Amino acid sequence: MSESEKKSEFQTAAQGPEDGLIAEFIQFLKENKKWWLAPILLVLLMMGALILLSGSAAAPFIYTLF
Repeated sequence: MSESEKKSEFQTAAQGPEDGLIAEFIQFLKENKKWWLAPILLVLLMMGALILLSGSAAAPFIYTLF
């Protein structure tokens, strides 16, 4: 691939629509074969949700799960 082809491919990608955060993360996982990061992120998100919900009216229902 010549330098001009690389540049035009880059310019074409730059002018296209932007991906969202989740789409970029999934693309990163696919391209870099880092699928082991997905369960870690999922657990962190679940723990964050539990922390946020522990201060709400849903707290008694969360405590019955444990």
